[in-house]
Amino acid sequence: MSSPEDLEDRLARALTSAAGTFPPPSADLVRRSVARGRRLRLLRAVRVAAATAVCAAVTAGGALVATGAVGGRAGDGTTRQAGPAASGPSVGQSSAPRVSSVSGAEMVRTLKSLLPPGGTVSAASGTGSRTDGPDVRPTARLTYSTARGSSGITLDIARLDPGLPADQQGEGGCLPVEVRPYDTCRTEKLPGGALLSTTESFTYPNSDTGQKRWYVVLTTAAGAQLTVQEFGGGGEKESAGGADPVLSTARLASIVRSPAWDRAIAALPAPRTHASPGPSATRQRVTGTRMTEVLRSRLPHGGTVSDLHADDGLVQLVYDDGRGRNMVEVDAQYGMTALLAGHMGCAGVEGDCRATTLSDGTKVKKVRGPSEKGGPAVVWLVDVLYPDGRRVAAREVNSYAESAPVTRPRPALAMDELVAIARDQRYFTG
Repeated sequence: MSSPEDLEDRLARALTSAAGTFPPPSADLVRRSVARGRRLRLLRAVRVAAATAVCAAVTAGGALVATGAVGGRAGDGTTRQAGPAASGPSVGQSSAPRVSSVSGAEMVRTLKSLLPPGGTVSAASGTGSRTDGPDVRPTARLTYSTARGSSGITLDIARLDPGLPADQQGEGGCLPVEVRPYDTCRTEKLPGGALLSTTESFTYPNSDTGQKRWYVVLTTAAGAQLTVQEFGGGGEKESAGGADPVLSTARLASIVRSPAWDRAIAALPAPRTHASPGPSATRQRVTGTRMTEVLRSRLPHGGTVSDLHADDGLVQLVYDDGRGRNMVEVDAQYGMTALLAGHMGCAGVEGDCRATTLSDGTKVKKVRGPSEKGGPAVVWLVDVLYPDGRRVAAREVNSYAESAPVTRPRPALAMDELVAIARDQRYFTG
């Protein structure tokens, strides 16, 4: 059976993922900014929550065999642009025959074979695949140690759901600076259509101190996704130090790109088939393009816009009027009356809150308060709920990210300007 630690980790991930699939009850709790409204991970929540995996514990140690080539670090979190292709073969491109399953022991053996020579492995365990019912993603985890230190390394392989947008599942891509200000990330397209994302981050991503977490995600053209993570100083949350992980991100890239994983990929369940949704299943949405147009038209002239990220129902950007960067975010949705019942008042809201109901029944809440992340940033919010259920929430932070250092004494836009942004009904037209 799985260890208590494994079950606890998977349950926590499942709860977090499942919570992210639902719209927030109030703008104070808006966390759809995480991953541009992405990372719904609906498929992953189902897989993880339903799985009571049989974990094959593997005890390993001693020197490792030599494979692969060591490379340098990659990444540029400021621009988050595509970078040069990493060395190594592309995984999952061959037409491997269908495999019924792989074991956890096999997953661990493969991961060990791709590590540099001269190190030792401890605390190794793996999870195999299963196709008779809810599938369990194949995984491997271990601690790799050299004279320079230790790293906790985990790898898992999953099949993305072709019925969901790629940006609403999995781990690939770079997250926006507004929600991950300390990430150093780049994504590149490889020959054959695969995407490779490389990120240097921290175990607690709202801080630029503590244990470092580096990870690389390969998404094949066929929809398989391989994710390898490395935690400096040992397993996840086992170290508070800031030492670099033992393996470079280029080495991690060579691990996920190795054809040694073709057998495990072939054991993944076949992609699900989805019937086309009928008209009644199509929910009204505000497009990211429309939201961007409206928000930009409302910003004061003379400033600059950077780090723009938009998705259906959400737009984020950084606005600089010459006195410091300022994050601005707008959410817009239909059918929010029931979800926001009891949340358009000021009860329990920290900071200066004012809630009013206009003559036509429109509810408007304005809040000036501290960051929920506990830092020094100030958050200004205007939340508007129309009688027909349309809702717009506009918020700004006196920094380029809520958990980043303050860049100006107060937010750039006056409260009246933020109200005008939130009350602009053009989000729902055109």
